[in-house]
Amino acid sequence: MSSPRWLRRAGAPRLEFGADYNPDQWPRAVWDEDVQHMRTAGVTIVSLAIFSWAKLEPAEGEYDFAWLDDAIDLLHANGISVDLATATASPPPWLTAAYPEILPVDREGHTIWPGGRQQWRPTSPIFREHALRLVRALADRYKEHPAVVAWHVSNELGCHNVYDYSDDAARAFRVWLRDKYATLDELNDAWGTAFWSQRYTAWDEIIPPRLAATHPNPGQQLDFKRFSSDALLAYLRAEKEILREITPDIPVTTNFMVMGETKGMDYAAWADEVDFVSNDHYRLPGPQSVDELSFSANLTGNLAGGQPWFLMEHSTSAVNWQPVNVPKKDGELARDSLTHVAHGADAVCFFQWRQSRAGAEKYHSAMLPHAGADSDLFRAVTALGAQLATLSELAGTPRTRARAAILFDWPSWWASELDSHPTDRLRYRQEALDWYTTFLNLGVRADVVPLGAPLEEYDVLVAPVLHIVPADLAKRLDAYVSAGGHLVTTYFSGIVDEHDHVWLGGYPGALRDLLGIRIEEFAPLLDGETAPLSNGTTGTLWTDRIDLTDPAVDVLASYETGELAGRPAVTRRAVGNGSAAYVSSRLGPEGLAPVLTTLLERAGVPSDLPAELRGKVELAQRGDFRFVLNRTDEPIDISALGATEATLPARGVAVIRA
Repeated sequence: MSSPRWLRRAGAPRLEFGADYNPDQWPRAVWDEDVQHMRTAGVTIVSLAIFSWAKLEPAEGEYDFAWLDDAIDLLHANGISVDLATATASPPPWLTAAYPEILPVDREGHTIWPGGRQQWRPTSPIFREHALRLVRALADRYKEHPAVVAWHVSNELGCHNVYDYSDDAARAFRVWLRDKYATLDELNDAWGTAFWSQRYTAWDEIIPPRLAATHPNPGQQLDFKRFSSDALLAYLRAEKEILREITPDIPVTTNFMVMGETKGMDYAAWADEVDFVSNDHYRLPGPQSVDELSFSANLTGNLAGGQPWFLMEHSTSAVNWQPVNVPKKDGELARDSLTHVAHGADAVCFFQWRQSRAGAEKYHSAMLPHAGADSDLFRAVTALGAQLATLSELAGTPRTRARAAILFDWPSWWASELDSHPTDRLRYRQEALDWYTTFLNLGVRADVVPLGAPLEEYDVLVAPVLHIVPADLAKRLDAYVSAGGHLVTTYFSGIVDEHDHVWLGGYPGALRDLLGIRIEEFAPLLDGETAPLSNGTTGTLWTDRIDLTDPAVDVLASYETGELAGRPAVTRRAVGNGSAAYVSSRLGPEGLAPVLTTLLERAGVPSDLPAELRGKVELAQRGDFRFVLNRTDEPIDISALGATEATLPARGVAVIRA
């Protein structure tokens, strides 16, 4: 990502505050009321026209910009900036009716019909022709408008159409494979097509991994995931090139979805393609809900290279797409928002401004709810706007790097959860989140970073389920440890190279010598089985039959029962001033705590919090500002941190200037 060209082109820096705004859903008379309420709430920016293609182009080649002109002019007159969408997220009914060949096809050959959203193939040349024509028309019309401070390409690219198995996708997949492998011999070797008589003799024989009689080729599956992410990225570039050509001074972004199990897009490969990273995040219920929010915000901030980024969407209260949609508790709206700010967000925006009367998201919360401005929710929104205004000094401030980091890798996520593996219960992101929760519980700040991050700047690097380890990455990790870094990795790490080929000689493959251990056979656990460890913790999901290959390896915990009784479960090999540790079972945050405590002590990385606050608050740092975030539903005394107010309310946030 290039040096950020932030949204404010003039005036004092500020934290932006706003939402998606859909004036085309409402009569014109409502718009004036909207902007008055926006001013009351402290709104500074809105994202406009995201799902407006049918309104902007009611028939092929016929444009209606009058309503959008009016909306942008009204917002500008009231001091509200516009993040203008290219409106290409969902094609209008006339387009899919006239050109049904743009509709995606699932792996079973079923057409994904209109009626929802994002019903288009990322590789469809017909869709691209019509969409890019609209992008050009919008850019030409609004290139000089002073309200437009950013371009918003499409919306949540890949949210509902990341995997398309159509003939268009098959043709594009073959082109992608030719570029990657050059020859069929190279492809056949990479995919191991000697197995099950799958050898290809012509490029046209290759198709996406559609529904097959049994498990599709794993190399084909992994490459199709890479291709699908790249196909969406290519579409992003196509829109961006037009916007660059016509409006070179207006920054371009698209909203990522770093959250939960959304994994189809390799955002580490996307981040350099936008002028500033933006993200959508929605909390999922569960015991780690708040920690997952922090994890995602942390990762987003590091995808942005530590530079400020834009929280494009989150919710003021309940969403509408979970099985049960509960409202947020008092304080959660501000805490959730400020957690993103703590991890580098310079904008806090929601879906959406005014809660819809009709449509699939009418029960999704908004800044202005169905109850109107005379509501607790709108008062909380207004209070947040005022609070953000007091933090304007933060704008432009980069994140402060931690001493520890968790390595996050999308291809390892994809590959580790493919079929025909030792277990289908493995969840890559959950393991990473468990480590993050453990850092939070111990009061130790940790970054969540992609593979391209400067690993050498961290004292401790945790690489959970780093399944894919190409030779060059193995060398980087070896150099990291040799230079004094402390690496921690887990079960099912180092197993395969970039082609999903197993590193021979015993597990953990590419990391075997660095760790000083050798494993002949995996020993995953059945549902309900557990593996007690000698340090009093209990493993689930996975175990390994570990042999030590270096006498310098220290056994930190052993298995207590069963076939593995007495064998190592957690190991650490000292390498000069560095070390390489291995955790062979899923321990969860409670079980990881004693392991991580020991590893951090030996690495010389202390807690950032006094003992009485560990596990209760998160401490995040951004420049001279420390954010203390209450992870609990109880008030907490934080006087030990030098806060002006000694008591942090339940779900509260304190911002302390150093």
